[in-house]
This record gives sequence, C-alpha cells and structure tokens, in this order.
Amino acid sequence: MGKGNCYPSESMYFHDRRTHARIRQVTNHPSIHHHPFFMIPAYGEDMKALFFISHRTGSPQIFAEQRSMGKLLQLTDRDDLAEWSIHPSFNGSHVYFTAGTGCWRIDTATLEEEMLVDLGQVQMREGGMIAAGMGTTALSRDNRWWAVRYTEGGLACLAVIDTVTGYMDTILRRDEISHMQFCPDDANLLFYAGPLHDRVWVIHRDGSGNRRLYERDAANKEWITHETWIPGTHELAFVDWQRGIRSVHADTREVRQVTTFNAWHAVCNREGTLMVADTNFHDIGLQLFDPLDRIGAPSLLCYPDATNRGDHWGGPFPYDNGPIPVYAPQHTHPHPSFSADGHFIVYTSDASGYAQVYEIDLRGCAHSL
Repeated sequence: MGKGNCYPSESMYFHDRRTHARIRQVTNHPSIHHHPFFMIPAYGEDMKALFFISHRTGSPQIFAEQRSMGKLLQLTDRDDLAEWSIHPSFNGSHVYFTAGTGCWRIDTATLEEEMLVDLGQVQMREGGMIAAGMGTTALSRDNRWWAVRYTEGGLACLAVIDTVTGYMDTILRRDEISHMQFCPDDANLLFYAGPLHDRVWVIHRDGSGNRRLYERDAANKEWITHETWIPGTHELAFVDWQRGIRSVHADTREVRQVTTFNAWHAVCNREGTLMVADTNFHDIGLQLFDPLDRIGAPSLLCYPDATNRGDHWGGPFPYDNGPIPVYAPQHTHPHPSFSADGHFIVYTSDASGYAQVYEIDLRGCAHSL
C-alpha cells in the first residue's frame, strides 16, 4: 500500500437525525481524516476529485476521491508532509504542499512530485495546534502565485512563489504571520494574520502596502479570528467571537455587520452569495446565511456532532499576555467549505470516534437558502 494505490469506495449515506438532511460519509477507515482548512478548496473546478488527508497508512498522506467512481487514490507516500499545508489548485491539476523545508506540488494526473523551492535551514511551522502552528499556505485564484510562511532568524517570513518559473520572493519579515489568503478578485493582494491580538493585515504581492486593515478593540475584549474573503466585494469577513461576523473593505476600511450568531469557521461560495459556518459554545450545527444582506439570518443545515476540541473557545479572549498552550486538534473541528460548483459542502467530524470526511448535497436540502 503506497503512492498510487487505489482503495475502493467507502461512501455511506445517512440522514441527520434532527434535520433529516441526507449526508454522504466519504471515508470510513479507523484513522484520522480531514479535508483542507476551511478557506482552502477541497475540490477542483472540474469537480472530478475531492482532496483530503488520511492517516490510514500510519502517517498523513494526500488522497483524492475520484468522484465518478468513488475510489480513493493515494497521491503521496512521505514521512515529512505538513498535513495542513495542502492547497489543491483551483483547476484541480495539482496539489501544493510543504514537506520538510521544501515547497512541493504533485500533478494529480501523473502523481509526479516537483519541489519548487528548498528553503534550507529554516523552521516551517511554530509550535502548537493553531495559527502559525498549522502551516497553511495560499494559492491565487489564477493558480499563478503560492504564498508560504517560514521562520528564520527569529522572524516569521512571508514568501510568494511564482508557480510557473519557481522564483521565490520573501516579501515580509515580522513577529507573526499565519493563514495567508489571496483576495479572490485581486491576485496582487493578500490577507495574512498577524499576532493573535492584532490579526487583520493585508499586503500587496510585491511586499508593498503592508497595513493593518482592522484594529481590535482591546478595551471591549474583542476576539478577532477566522478571516475569509467575500468574493466580488473586496471585503474581508472576520469572526468577532462570539458576537458574530463583520467585514471590512480592503480599500475603504468600511466595517459592516454580516451576521450575529455564534459563527466559528465561516466561508463563502465562489460567487460570494452564500456563506456556511460551523458553531461552538454552543454547537448549533452547520448554518447557511446570506453574507450580503447585513442580516445574515442563519438556516440550519445539519449537525456534524464533532467534538470541537479547544476549551479556550469557551471563555474570554485568552491572548492578551501572549500565546498560551491550547489543546485544539484541528481534525475535531468541522471546518465546512463549499465545492467549486457550490452544490456541495464538505466537512470533517469525529463523531464516530475517528475523524472522517463528510459531504452534503445542497440541491436536495430543504434548509438551503
């Protein structure tokens, strides 16, 4: 069993016992599985594959469900894969990832792996389970630019790699950098999360224009987290935990309310017309809502029943005096996200005892907006 091995379909269907939504369980092996982080696509635009991580071989590896047949294809066989670094290209032709101190991509048709950059003697991830400890990466919507972060000389570094030429430019060095995201409407603009108490920053791809987009209200103990772009608007949505979601315009810095329920990880579809979020403290299931009407009335989709590990989420902002150790294994969080065509939502849940990947078809769901 290794790279190129094809496993039979593990699909099983069931209905949510409270909403009666029909859900497909994609994986069923007794090991950890999860799709990419919530703001990273799990599907290519051609909808031929659903990409995910599986630990079934004893270490995290990239897999793809071949949707026409349901078979599960193992794409990698490595002992150094950073599992939360994976970023499928938007056209589905490659999956980008970091492994060791290398920045790699794999051709999803041939399974040929190519190292674009070897960063040498650097640290790719910080310690812990959140933010810079995850090592997420970002790819521009045109698949041309790939952003990665690393640590060198005690500073966090943000690098942008040209996926055509392989040229890398380190555009920023500062105290903390994580969760980079290219604006879906402008490949020259990136969001990145700064320190936990000062997260919301944007920068141009050439390193110019580094600026704070939103300043946290420390006096009111705001907990700003889980930022994502709203396509078509130049707005960056951010969670004001647990008071809902607001957005800030990248050009005017105008702030508006998006929704007021306890949205946790939230992301838009490709058109920016619908948003999905998981919830916590208290878990009220996956919710759909309109990100544009300034009301954001939630509509219940289903209950993942994930364990949502991370007790720190149940209290006030805990980082005023710097980072704290937290136990928050990311595969216990649903992290819902839309498919490229907007018809499906993928999420992860460990309700069965092992984290598995699930998919719900919105076209047959009475609760969709």
